[in-house]
Amino acid sequence: MRNLIAAVAAVLVVTIGFGAPVAMAADPPYKVLVFSKTAGFRHDSIPAGVAALRELAVQGGFTVDATEDAAAFTPANLAGYRAVVFLMTTGDVLNATQQTAFESYIAAGGGYVGVHAAADTEYDWAFYGGLVGAYFASHPAIQRATVRVEDQAHPSTAHLPAAWVRTDELYNYRTNPRSTAHVLATLDESTYSGGSMGADHPIAWCKPYQGGRAWYTGLGHTTESYAEPNFRAHLLGGVRYAAGAVPAGCGTTPTPTPTVTPGVTLLSSGRPVTVSSTENGAFGGGNVVDGNAGTRWSSAFSDPQWVSVDLGSVRQVSRVRLQWEAAYGKAYRVETSVDGVSWSQVHSTVAGDGGADDIAFPAVGARHVRVYGTQRATVWGYSLWELEVYGR
Repeated sequence: MRNLIAAVAAVLVVTIGFGAPVAMAADPPYKVLVFSKTAGFRHDSIPAGVAALRELAVQGGFTVDATEDAAAFTPANLAGYRAVVFLMTTGDVLNATQQTAFESYIAAGGGYVGVHAAADTEYDWAFYGGLVGAYFASHPAIQRATVRVEDQAHPSTAHLPAAWVRTDELYNYRTNPRSTAHVLATLDESTYSGGSMGADHPIAWCKPYQGGRAWYTGLGHTTESYAEPNFRAHLLGGVRYAAGAVPAGCGTTPTPTPTVTPGVTLLSSGRPVTVSSTENGAFGGGNVVDGNAGTRWSSAFSDPQWVSVDLGSVRQVSRVRLQWEAAYGKAYRVETSVDGVSWSQVHSTVAGDGGADDIAFPAVGARHVRVYGTQRATVWGYSLWELEVYGR
């Protein structure tokens, strides 16, 4: 279904590893330097990171040169690159002359991408501290946590669900970068142990910096990250922004601190799902609760159709977020039930326009939450990337 629509559009469809499709306009050719020198702890995922960036370069229409030789940081050499990726660098990796060359490169409009331990780099270089945005302080053990996406328009986060559940090593930072950067995503410290920054814990951000562009993600510690479609698309979006290949709002006006409702969490992740139908076996209902924006449920090509998630027990539900694929519901309603038999409507529309529908309503007791479509917007079925249910 999506493939037919994409074939009509004048776009390049890029497969970001393991079959996750991302549609984007082809960029004019450019070069990116990947720098992974370490003078402290060395991550064993560096080779996987380099390999992933090379694959993304082939798919995205740019070229990657990878090095651990700081001698690459000369004015003449840096001038050939639209962006430089500090891939899990640690410690003092550049001498004074090389630092000056990199400062001049940024001032001339160059781009910087920092990945994970790039924040554990060059603590005594003030320019770099401003560029990366915040320095590493500590981290707990690798564990599963929820990333809250604040900016769903930026190319590095537009593909992500509002609540991105993943496993990684989760950094605490010495300072909060929000006052000097545009925060793209935060960590929800209520979903894991060992966070030390409280309700506002940025984990990815971007900003213009002294003539250039900077983008940083604290994610990417594990080798597995670089095979994960959502993370690969996150990384590719960061590179494209830093290289100036795609515009994005990363102004230094701070993003408003998100309103945190105590106790409200994502309830639907991994829960059982039932559906009225599926287009085929690849598009099952479980895809809407897997936290992967590259998988989806797609129904038969008829009305009505529905998808329902079982929360396991009666919970106080107050928000539903739908991430539609290109085939969306023009008319649908959101319903709740305590027993899966009798349903109450909490939202309805006859003017659905696709994309992300974030639906808040007064809290209701419910074990089951259902999206019931009565009119398709296309000749195809109903297709959802994610169905997220929030509450207590």
